[in-house]
Amino acid sequence: MVNVCIAVGMEENVSSLKTLSLRSYHRLSRGILGYYRLCAISAATGILRNYRKTRKKNPRTRFPYARKLMLTTCYGFKIQNGLLRLPVRPRQYSYVRLNNHTLQVLSGLSVHSVTLTPDLLTISYSKETVETEPEGYVGIDLNLDNITIASTDGTVKTFDLSKATRIKADYRYVKSRFKRNDIRTRTRVFSKYGEKQRNRVQPLLHNVSKSIVEEAKSKRQGIVLERLTGIRRLYRKGNSQSRNYRARMNSWSYGELQRQIEYKARWEGVRVIYVPARDTSKRCSICGYKTLESTQRRLWCPHCGTVLDRDENAARNLAAGGLRFSPNGPPGEAMVEEREPGERDPNPQSRWRQVRSNRSNEDLTEPAETRTRLPARPLDPQQVRSIIRS
Repeated sequence: MVNVCIAVGMEENVSSLKTLSLRSYHRLSRGILGYYRLCAISAATGILRNYRKTRKKNPRTRFPYARKLMLTTCYGFKIQNGLLRLPVRPRQYSYVRLNNHTLQVLSGLSVHSVTLTPDLLTISYSKETVETEPEGYVGIDLNLDNITIASTDGTVKTFDLSKATRIKADYRYVKSRFKRNDIRTRTRVFSKYGEKQRNRVQPLLHNVSKSIVEEAKSKRQGIVLERLTGIRRLYRKGNSQSRNYRARMNSWSYGELQRQIEYKARWEGVRVIYVPARDTSKRCSICGYKTLESTQRRLWCPHCGTVLDRDENAARNLAAGGLRFSPNGPPGEAMVEEREPGERDPNPQSRWRQVRSNRSNEDLTEPAETRTRLPARPLDPQQVRSIIRS
């Protein structure tokens, strides 16, 4: 039924739920309950919208076709006596036995939909959560091999994800050894190894995201994430980068990790904020001056003379960016003097007044004890070179 709706949508060039329902509902089998026909139209609408969005980026996108056998319904099902009742025909039902853990989780919650596949049963449910007002923020800097978090109370922690990178590299090597010129066999083999890779990488991401959310919840802190857009464009073919480097960077699961952190935080009532990622690694987290690159992913600030870790510096800048959304956050960079309607500005040159931060959150941006404080007096070029080398 989903494929019939997709064909109708492509033929009529429609992708809205209401229009597709009017055009395709009467074409579906009348022997199927109306519950499933409506859900098939809804699933086809999502597929058509994704197809139109993808086609704008890549005109050679293939015609959409649903290959996975699936039954999704939002109506007609019922859970009673430890069984999930699914309607098959009028007053005819099929039953699926639920285990004790599932029944315990679903007790007292509102179940919205059920998805049934040949080997999996997915139950979607919701619960009421109240977002707690954060007393601080934790910034999360995402990298290929590690994740660095820094909170406004001065805590810094690093999570190692190099194992996930190695797993992806191993499966990439295995798939590169496939030499048979058969697209059907290649698709089957790549699908099998892709599923194995996901089964090994997903638990690592879930452990990290769960630890981050639990720590933020225990400290009543909000989570600040980077708004990473357009990263894939940096590693396209033709950017003077090696094939292996582009493969490693394009396999980076930053979006999946952010998705897990966000939905787990929403589930626990933890506030999530996205801030721009521009210059978070280059700007000094102490004075805001542009830093200079040093060795071993360390930075040196020529203004305040501080040597600090690149990832830690970015995480601290992200945590400080979250303070803008709190009522006790630092003032803005500039403000406009308010005047009565019709009143003239006596001094147009001084309309914009720069306002410096009152350093009320100085304890939030103080360097860690492991940082090296260098003298702020001007240094000659030879001393600068020796500092960067060290």
